[in-house]
Amino acid sequence: MSDFNDQVVLITGAANGIGKVAAQQFAARGARLALSDIDGDLVASVANDLRSQGANVFDAPCDVTDPVQVQQFVKGTIDQFGRLDVAVNNAGVELSHAKLAEVTLEAFDTTMAVNVRGVFLCMQQQIPQMVKQGGGVILNLSSVAGLGGAPTMSHYAASKHAVIGLTKSAAAEYGKNNVRVNALCPFITKTDMLERTLALMPDRDEALAKLTAPAPLRRAASADEVVSALMMACHPDNSFMTGAEVKVDGGFTAV
Repeated sequence: MSDFNDQVVLITGAANGIGKVAAQQFAARGARLALSDIDGDLVASVANDLRSQGANVFDAPCDVTDPVQVQQFVKGTIDQFGRLDVAVNNAGVELSHAKLAEVTLEAFDTTMAVNVRGVFLCMQQQIPQMVKQGGGVILNLSSVAGLGGAPTMSHYAASKHAVIGLTKSAAAEYGKNNVRVNALCPFITKTDMLERTLALMPDRDEALAKLTAPAPLRRAASADEVVSALMMACHPDNSFMTGAEVKVDGGFTAV
């Protein structure tokens, strides 16, 4: 499959989870990749694995809350490849679970910094290049928690609602420039982040069953399932979708 042949695809948070699987899928479909993560060593390992399979990859450590690092990463991508066709703003955190009155200010500030400020800073650097070259695609990682309330996750839900606000606003502003901006809203997904959360629970399996019970499919998504929707949202043939909330939720928001 080569439906992204020679397209330049940038992915933040590419060292593991959805970002890593997305990098693998885009590489398999012919894309040239720019990968970043706050863990520079780990993203370099992912990049080296892809290079060993023949992919053309630029990688760099990047803290998406730092405007200088974001600017340098996007500039490095353009210096390397000359353009930017697709940007997947995937870097994010999910910290402690607590009722709103018990959320620490540190947890709130860190969540908003990574999940909202990070997406904002990335788009600020990505959009001018896409406008300059005549178009592009941005996909921001939100969540079903960005579509409704999320008990014991108010700070996370607030950040993911904000991602959708940024997404819709940018879609409205830059549609005339052929820049499409959408948000992906997954349900609970089997990633390292989920496993870290489950490790805090007295009974992992019972906790996972309880968390996934509200979805009609009654299970967590795999990273591959989420990335399948991600690839669809970024596909060149999917050229009339912008400002959308792409739900990958096992039916959670249908009931």
